[in-house]
Amino acid sequence: MMGELIFRNLVHRPARTFIGILAISVEVALVVLIVGLTSGLLTETAKRIEGIGADIMLQPPGASYILGFSNAPMPIKIADKLRELKYVQAVAPTLLQFNSTGGVEVVYGIDPESFREVTGGFVFLSGHDMQAPDDVLVDDWAARAKHLKVGDTYNLFNNNWHVAGIVEHGKGSRVFVPITTLQDLIGAHDKASIFFVKCTRPEHAEDVMEDMRKPDNFPGYTVRPLKDLLSLMTSTNIPGLQVFIDAMIALAVSIGLLVIFLTMYTTVIERTRDIGVLKSLGANPPFIIRALLMESALLCLAGIAGGVALSYGVRAAFIAGFPTLSILITPGWVIRAGLIALFGTIVGASYPAWVASRKDAVEALTFD
Repeated sequence: MMGELIFRNLVHRPARTFIGILAISVEVALVVLIVGLTSGLLTETAKRIEGIGADIMLQPPGASYILGFSNAPMPIKIADKLRELKYVQAVAPTLLQFNSTGGVEVVYGIDPESFREVTGGFVFLSGHDMQAPDDVLVDDWAARAKHLKVGDTYNLFNNNWHVAGIVEHGKGSRVFVPITTLQDLIGAHDKASIFFVKCTRPEHAEDVMEDMRKPDNFPGYTVRPLKDLLSLMTSTNIPGLQVFIDAMIALAVSIGLLVIFLTMYTTVIERTRDIGVLKSLGANPPFIIRALLMESALLCLAGIAGGVALSYGVRAAFIAGFPTLSILITPGWVIRAGLIALFGTIVGASYPAWVASRKDAVEALTFD
């Protein structure tokens, strides 16, 4: 009886039911997509840096593990000193430059030979390696997003570059230029932002890092193993990002809670006579409250399912339009978003249900 009553109440006002489900769907999708976008970008960036194949990275004192925040204060001759250390096989000095034209990316200025020694070389899908000072390499995702092909001219940092090759993604950046040309463009002559160090064997990384930290080598410099980068690239480790995520989740929950409250409060007003009939037939306040809360819960479950579907749909649309974008949808956050929506729904429906349970049967029957 209770299930049939709830079902008929929902289908009796299809427009109102649809709006309620849509509001909850948007709430769930917002939570899933906001978290998925931040965690996806961080995870994908960390994996690309790990894909370089180095064991250690040397940065300036106090440098962030978010490489895009680095500048170029280190002399490039540090590479020669690093190569003299025991167990060091190869060193690749890299100049990083943040670019926000046509998207947000970090361009790598590299020396092709030393970068090849550390990474094992690029996998070329078309074209060839950098040969001229204005040659640029673009990975396949960036090439698709920017509609570039070998031989095209690509304007970057107010300089026209020749697209020499399209490479497979996963080697740190999506765009690579000669380090000497980038040094001249940004006024960082003989400077580097970071040094990628490859050891003779991975197990020698700890010994090399200990050697690098000695007072007569690089005291005070930031020395990090690349294998730990993925665990560091989380929203909780980035100042301000977790606050932003929490604020957006709170906004989404507030919207969902408000819509549910208005939907259920309108439901109570519209069904005043129905509630009076139920009370005249012997329905007690707990029965009325339970019926309305169960109706809200069913509405919420439909909204959660719609929100998950909407999340995957929006994700597919964004990736189709922006191939370099990474949105990571995880079961853990889908469940959390569902629980957040369910909590908001129950809270939003509680007051209208309490109001309905306190209505006088005689007054409710005379309500027009």
